Amino acid sequence: MSKNEQKTTRRRFLQDSTASAAAVTLGLSAIAGPAIGTARGANEKIRVGFIGVGNRGTQLLDGFLQQNDVEVAALCDVYEPYLMRDHSKVDKKLLNDLGGRVPKMTEKLGDNVARYKDFRQLLDRKDIDAVVIATPDHWHAIMAISACQAGKDVYVEKPLSITVFEGRKMVEAAKRYNRVVQVGLHRRSSKQYMQAVGDVQAGKIGKVTVGRAYRISNMHPNGIGKCPDTAPPAGLDWDMWLGPRAERPYKDNLVLYKFRWWETYSSQVGNWGVHYLDAMRWILGQEAPVSISAHGGRFAIDDDRTIPDTMEVIFELPAGALLVFGQYEASGGEALIEGEIELRGTLGNLYCGAEGKGFNIVPSQGGQFQDPKPRIEPAQSTQTDGDLTVQHIRNFVDCVKSRQKTNCDMETGHRSTTFALLANIALATKSRIDWDPKNEQITNNKKANQLLHYKYRKPWTLG
Repeated sequence: MSKNEQKTTRRRFLQDSTASAAAVTLGLSAIAGPAIGTARGANEKIRVGFIGVGNRGTQLLDGFLQQNDVEVAALCDVYEPYLMRDHSKVDKKLLNDLGGRVPKMTEKLGDNVARYKDFRQLLDRKDIDAVVIATPDHWHAIMAISACQAGKDVYVEKPLSITVFEGRKMVEAAKRYNRVVQVGLHRRSSKQYMQAVGDVQAGKIGKVTVGRAYRISNMHPNGIGKCPDTAPPAGLDWDMWLGPRAERPYKDNLVLYKFRWWETYSSQVGNWGVHYLDAMRWILGQEAPVSISAHGGRFAIDDDRTIPDTMEVIFELPAGALLVFGQYEASGGEALIEGEIELRGTLGNLYCGAEGKGFNIVPSQGGQFQDPKPRIEPAQSTQTDGDLTVQHIRNFVDCVKSRQKTNCDMETGHRSTTFALLANIALATKSRIDWDPKNEQITNNKKANQLLHYKYRKPWTLG
């Protein structure tokens, strides 16, 4: 046996031993689940493990707990107060700074829920059917691919990945290992949006040439603040939090929620924009843009962020339409007359309300040299939604049992995430980039192609 094989065997032995010890301590068995790829009975419980139980992870945990056919089997987090669900142990500086983004952690969990700081130990559990990944974005690919390799179905939060290369590898892994995957773009489970897809594609607002959406939050003047490098709070495994990203000092305004403002770990076009871009491309039946341009910068807010406080990006679609996303974090006020997205057609405009509040179709009047009368009658949606997160979770659980395709499978999530990642690349290179969606390459800027992935810190790989 080679030295590398000895190291691998020893590491696997230690992981198995740790997982087994935790299972015994908490009264859990290591009984293998159903064979990969087999459908399950309607009343059979799905055993789920959660990787990342902070702000969004807690929301997902609450949603899964509402499903009578789901059993929470294990939790994993690199921050011990979150892992142990102990609000009183959260660092006071983080508690004061993050406020409501720190979960209350009042959910009722069974006595047999195992706890792990290393996600690999959770994935080694043979009695876990599916995992939920709600970690910072830079961890999604490694964890999701590892979960597929371990025979787990996967619910992974948006944005799917932090690089385009990662996203394609995730798609390949889901297909190779025949896994059911749901990406957390939960508007895909909205009845309101499903109706909008049908109405627009049936031509009710005519030919759509522009779609618009915005993320507006006036964070002036302090933004995420300025913080010195310091020691991480008690109970946080900082090295594990960094994972494949380069080693760097800890800052209080980098975790546990504020990573969204650091380009190394996330972005706001990836956090918010991907929801709207996914919805608009879905309604228009478009897979990918053909060109992207972006403008923006840190124009007004003096904080530690490494993403813009103001940004606007334009995507040109092959069908002959523009999608516009604006990230305005140095001003307030609504950008649209109503709703969260606007689609502008030759006959009228469609406005979708936020989180399942219906949509309105507003007629367009004829302009210069045209008949000025309204071209269609106003209309409203007949569909409304409840909690979209819960609906999306329900779809995932049903598909785990039936082995059918989810509302937002890996390929769908990857294509929508690619919009956001290309927006960041266009801004970083200060260029209009042309995109080849088949080969997933930028065709007019070699340097921009270098941003489709990055070199992981050892020992992390994509499997």
